[in-house]
Amino acid sequence: MTSNRIVLTALLILGAIFQAASQSAQGDGPHDQLIIRGVTLINGTGAPPQGPIDIVVENNIIKKIAVVGYPGVDIDQTKRPQVKPGGKELDCSGMYLLPGFIDMHGHIGGEAQGAEPDYVFKLWMGHGITTVREPSGRGVDFAMDLKRKSAENEIVAPRIYAYTGFGQTSESFDPLNGVPISTPDQARKWVRANAEKGADGIKFFGAEPEIMKAALDENKKLGLGSACHHAQLSVARWNVLHSARAGLTSMEHWYGLPEALFDDRTVQDYPLDYNYQNEQHRFENAGALWEQAAEPYSEHWENIMTELLELDFTLDPTFNIYEASRDLQRARRAEWHEDYTLPSLWEFYQPSKISHGSYWHDWGTEQEVAWKHNYKLWMTFVNEYKNRGGRVTAGSDSGFIFQLYGFAYIRELELLRETGFHPLEVIRAATLNGAEALGAADRIGSVAVGKLADFVVVEENPLKNLKVLYGTGAIKLTEDNEVVRVGGVKYTVKDGIVYDAKALLEDVKKQVEAAKAKKNYRILQPGIKGR
Repeated sequence: MTSNRIVLTALLILGAIFQAASQSAQGDGPHDQLIIRGVTLINGTGAPPQGPIDIVVENNIIKKIAVVGYPGVDIDQTKRPQVKPGGKELDCSGMYLLPGFIDMHGHIGGEAQGAEPDYVFKLWMGHGITTVREPSGRGVDFAMDLKRKSAENEIVAPRIYAYTGFGQTSESFDPLNGVPISTPDQARKWVRANAEKGADGIKFFGAEPEIMKAALDENKKLGLGSACHHAQLSVARWNVLHSARAGLTSMEHWYGLPEALFDDRTVQDYPLDYNYQNEQHRFENAGALWEQAAEPYSEHWENIMTELLELDFTLDPTFNIYEASRDLQRARRAEWHEDYTLPSLWEFYQPSKISHGSYWHDWGTEQEVAWKHNYKLWMTFVNEYKNRGGRVTAGSDSGFIFQLYGFAYIRELELLRETGFHPLEVIRAATLNGAEALGAADRIGSVAVGKLADFVVVEENPLKNLKVLYGTGAIKLTEDNEVVRVGGVKYTVKDGIVYDAKALLEDVKKQVEAAKAKKNYRILQPGIKGR
């Protein structure tokens, strides 16, 4: 080897070491110029992958997307975008780059779960989630403070779209002076005050029809977004179709949709000893709901789908949050619980009469079989809605029912694939569709010139196996008969700042280890003694 080649090799090694060291959980950037080199691009629109590509970012705006060669052919270095003095180059040769993921149903932790924002944010960012819609939580003040800090990159966090729970108040936000909403005028006043507070939208659970009409009408006039979990307490008189007609922009989960599809009844077939406050009653009977709806492709089923499509309505199914209903042992035994689930969160998940979603009072084969059939009917509607041009997004609703922040979002992508989505349609649901539903497709949701620099970079092809997006990676057997783990997000880029996704997850591990050490805690399966 000549002396020049030795020097060049040493410089390349040092450059690689410097580049690796410069990425961290705290982020590198933003830079006046950032060039991400050599990726295969999956741009979020449904277009097929293309590469190798160099992406040029200047001050958080994508300035150029340059095709720089062909697979298996050496790249002509003279034809690549040139780095400016002080610019940053990130060599991602052979890796895959996608738009930052958008979680359309992300609660920022919870006091009952003992999950604080830093823990939740790092799990999200460690899985490539750069934008989150929070559909109500600890209050508008809490959410708005975190939204501002994220926007200014004072904290490591996705950008936040804050949807206040309808009627929710706080010390600094009580437009009705402690009086609960009971009239259309009060509903309109609350909605206007919520907009003035700076919230991006409203999360509804249901109310009297005249109040829902007034609130949705006022919210629509103000141009804000809206979501609704159509709770059983109000759904008999106000289902998804009523909401969509009144101006609701998106629905959460699936409550209210089977009720809109009823054609031989007006209420769910509740057992006569049913009690909504009993969590097992609530979720066990929910597993029989789709059986009571009109059959797929029947006249009434078709009419409801057609009208929702005409209203440009968005479905955010959150399949993952109910998956334990159809396979409790799988959800309970997910391999990431040991390293990433806080003791307080694990305790919240256990069978309980008071913790929401901890409905494992007497859960068995019969309940799971019913829920499996429920999923088939639910997924049939969602897939057909997508096929006819309807917007479907990806949301996780983590922090309940054994579903962990970040990990559950990737599971949601797998379940969209099970529903019938092509992997490219899955990525579009996770990116561009979410941006469209938020009214932000001009800034985020796809990799395009003029948009913000929000990216997910992974070393393996996620279209071939979505499991490579999990923080724990995917298991693979090499040609040498060695079991290895591959994947896990390599870099999460938000607002042009490059984060080492694996360093973020390592920080979460340390938080969990510290919490366990403090209590001398071991995660054990329910009913097993020894703690």
